[in-house]
Amino acid sequence: MSSSPKKPFRIAVLLCDTPIEPVVAAQGDYGQIFRTLFRKSLEATQAKFSKGEEDGLSDVDFAIDAFDVRTKLEYPENVDEYDAVLLTGSAASAYENLTWINRLIDYVKHLAEEKPKIRLIGICFGHQIIARALGGECVPNDGRWEVGPTPLQLTETGKKLFGVPELNIQQMHRDHVPAVPPSFYLLGSTLISPNQGMVKLYPGGSPESVSPADVHIFTVQGHPEFTQFIVDEIVKARSSTGVIGKDVVEDVQRRRDLRNDGVEVVGKTLWDILRASRA
Repeated sequence: MSSSPKKPFRIAVLLCDTPIEPVVAAQGDYGQIFRTLFRKSLEATQAKFSKGEEDGLSDVDFAIDAFDVRTKLEYPENVDEYDAVLLTGSAASAYENLTWINRLIDYVKHLAEEKPKIRLIGICFGHQIIARALGGECVPNDGRWEVGPTPLQLTETGKKLFGVPELNIQQMHRDHVPAVPPSFYLLGSTLISPNQGMVKLYPGGSPESVSPADVHIFTVQGHPEFTQFIVDEIVKARSSTGVIGKDVVEDVQRRRDLRNDGVEVVGKTLWDILRASRA
């Protein structure tokens, strides 16, 4: 007799922006884009196993609810219903003194301190907001852009958590978190941005032997959800207005065909963290 399907994982996605029009037309808003990431990552993870149900993957499902925290100031009515809360990227700067940003910072601090069972995930702008909320800072990076698929130098903690010796991830930013906030551990770096991702662990978790079950908060500066199409469209739009210079565009084109580990490595890690939360 087969067991009943597992309860779907529920993820609240806090929309910190809306993608540019060509991206929305082709791939949807950030709620849909993250649904695609989680679905593709789950499918890729399932495909690597041959035992199916014995690995606890065959009947895993999920639901994503999106909340517009930027223009509508929407937040979950009952956040305890969710396994995780994810903050998306944004064209805004996380250090701006704006009502919606200040409210988001307060909300993240509340979740981290008062709702420890809920996993917090920050992507790019979300990574920066989490840093600000929990004792760090976000600053302009001297006008230096990181754009397109970019190799990261992983720390030992990063290698352990991601399960790989190296990682490529899509980037689109010129603000950054210059240092690791208190109680966080660094996952990886680049020459341009020393904090490319970080984790806060539950009590008893060790950075030397980190496992997905140890992870309370997970952030990356890059964009695991970005496809090459999304990057190409943003580069096209920003270069046409002079926001991104010709040298950056040429550099992106040179790296355009680098491997993108967003789905099979970062996305898989997100699933590992979610699944461990039910163990």
